[in-house]
Amino acid sequence: MEQVKELESAIFERANRLAVEYRERAGRSRDNILQEAHKRLHLREEREVLLAKSRAERTFRRQVQANELRLQKEMDHLRWNLVVAVQNQLRDRILALVEDEARYLPLLQALLARAAGAFERRQLVASVNARDLGRLRPVWEQFAGAAAADKQLSLDTTPINCIGGVIVSSEDGLIRFDNSFEGREERLADRMHQLILERLFPAGTLHDNLGSRR
Repeated sequence: MEQVKELESAIFERANRLAVEYRERAGRSRDNILQEAHKRLHLREEREVLLAKSRAERTFRRQVQANELRLQKEMDHLRWNLVVAVQNQLRDRILALVEDEARYLPLLQALLARAAGAFERRQLVASVNARDLGRLRPVWEQFAGAAAADKQLSLDTTPINCIGGVIVSSEDGLIRFDNSFEGREERLADRMHQLILERLFPAGTLHDNLGSRR
């Protein structure tokens, strides 16, 4: 009987030690699990914060880009309106010029000389608008001779539709030099546009202003 009791006592003692050991091990495992869960939660929170910051930065960049595009569009619109305004003022000055014979006729003669000089042929025809046709008919021989003495210029009796200037062509009409104000404006459109921009906005003023808003 004593041996049985001793065996039972040893078994109970062993079981108790095992229970305590497993309970301690379970406690450590629980602490590890909680610690790991806390770390994972913290990492998840950090990732979510980083993602939120990244989304906010992307949204901000898109807003900045949209504002820059809007400002650039407004600047382009302003620039175009100013260029058109200058071109309209130029057209008004030309209209005033052609009414002033003392200033206009020497210019018309220079335009005629420039156009006639571009031809190798001697027999040429000059065409002007109705107003200039009335002015030049009585004095054409002297006027044309002073402009191009080495050419035989005849004055076309059919007026052309232009503000001023002259169109010179060969007798067969196959070759022509448009030295009317409209023709010159068309040929010089790109250069005039660039020149107006340079005078209105020297050294890239529009781009500098846009950059200062960023």
